[in-house]
Amino acid sequence: MALPPRLTDEQRLKALEKAAASRKRRAYIKSELKSGSLVIDNILELSKTDEAVANMRVRELLESLSGVGKVRALTLMERLEISPTRRVKGLGRHQITQIRNEFMKSSHAISPGKLLVLSGPGGVGKSTVAKKLREVGDFWVSVSYTTRQPRSNEVNGRDYHFVSHEVFQTMINNGEFLEWAEFAGNRYGTTQDKVEQALLLGKNVLLEIEIAGAKQVKAHLPQSILVFLEPPSWEELVSRLEGRGTDDEVRRAQRLELAQAELDAASSFDVVLVNDEVEGVVQKLIELAS
Repeated sequence: MALPPRLTDEQRLKALEKAAASRKRRAYIKSELKSGSLVIDNILELSKTDEAVANMRVRELLESLSGVGKVRALTLMERLEISPTRRVKGLGRHQITQIRNEFMKSSHAISPGKLLVLSGPGGVGKSTVAKKLREVGDFWVSVSYTTRQPRSNEVNGRDYHFVSHEVFQTMINNGEFLEWAEFAGNRYGTTQDKVEQALLLGKNVLLEIEIAGAKQVKAHLPQSILVFLEPPSWEELVSRLEGRGTDDEVRRAQRLELAQAELDAASSFDVVLVNDEVEGVVQKLIELAS
């Protein structure tokens, strides 16, 4: 018999971190089922893209439902001819239909919301668009975590969750981020649980994040719609960046150089919008989610 592969210390640490994150994710899902915030149809849908949920044992899933418990869960699995060790990803189409019929009625089904990911070069107006959308649209707008210092007009918990580098690294180690990226010497990230909970509850979600982070979200949640925000012209973007009072001359030059490279990423996005009028961009985002 072939021996199992030998892992390096780094590989072993990553495997342990991944296992801990999966356990935390499954515990969260089960608590949401018990509270009634999620229903079984939401979980079956989520298992298509979430590895931790897909690897849950069916028995654990059923036991977590309000009013089911261990005895009813085992009885139901025997009746549906589901093995006690079967995982959610191993359920057959007929078994999935039977489980849905057992616990779900069409009048109670929740259609998942749509996930829009807004990105683009620095200074293009992403934050302004996100703020306006929060005011006029039926969207849940995620608040990112960052290690950078707040600007004078920013409020912790409203604009960003401002945390230390040490706290951010701990969150990475715990597998809490749907995406994270480093930009201009600071880190930015979006936590996974709140985003996926909002989607499963039928809410449309907007993430306003950096380009590298947008690509991570697409890889993790292929159904997401990546929206690239372009300036009306290069001259307009230069004017916006140079007009920022928070950057010195060297920092502005670095931002302009980075913006040139970021504009080349537009072709890898699903939709490209020109930010020539904030209200027009907001309306187009609402239409994309309808």
